[in-house]
Amino acid sequence: MNHPKEFAEGLSIGIIMDGNGRWAKQRGLPRTAGHKKGAAVFQDIANYCEELGVSSVTFYAFSTENWKRPLEEVSAIMKLFGEYLLKGFNYKDRNIRIKFLGDRAALDAKLQKLMNELEEDSAAKTGMTLNIAVNYGGPEIVRAARQLAQQVAEGTLKPEDITEEMMSDHMYTAGQKDPDFILRPSGEKRLSNFMLWQAAYAELVEMDVLWPDFTRDDLDAAITEFNKRSRRFGGI
Repeated sequence: MNHPKEFAEGLSIGIIMDGNGRWAKQRGLPRTAGHKKGAAVFQDIANYCEELGVSSVTFYAFSTENWKRPLEEVSAIMKLFGEYLLKGFNYKDRNIRIKFLGDRAALDAKLQKLMNELEEDSAAKTGMTLNIAVNYGGPEIVRAARQLAQQVAEGTLKPEDITEEMMSDHMYTAGQKDPDFILRPSGEKRLSNFMLWQAAYAELVEMDVLWPDFTRDDLDAAITEFNKRSRRFGGI
């Protein structure tokens, strides 16, 4: 599809990949089948975002609350996560910077090593930033507050000097543009602990399509919807 140059260029997008389990249930398949199909969609939509000239895209892959799911499902998600990191993209030959958001300490050591290597290998890339949020959620804000509190305790920062910008600089997305819009497929209407600090003035775009069924045309429709919005940021 031919888009006007400004259609998606420079946008920062957050995507809550939701509906894998329901997609599988509707088809009489195990939930893991939905996650596998969802992982393939993640790969394609990330590729498409790069083609459109998107500045950054953040995929919500696994929340801090997702550990409550059955062990078999969690294990399958983590296995897919590793497989798609290894095989999903030819990162070395592409101008994509990769960042992982979240507390990776709870993840398998081999997975952590791979995540660190991908971040280091792509750190100097100047194209789209691909953020993958794993074991991620509201605790990001607590983490930032604790880091600033530590500086206060050490006497290098006064409480009255703490600013919103300082908080932003201690988020996992430090140095990145806040999302222009948050996309939630699956018909749900909540943020589910996703980018709570960064989404303060993000537009919310909800779509009644389960993530494994999500297509490039659906992303086009979401961007078109966003481009119709009037963003006033509290002004008139």
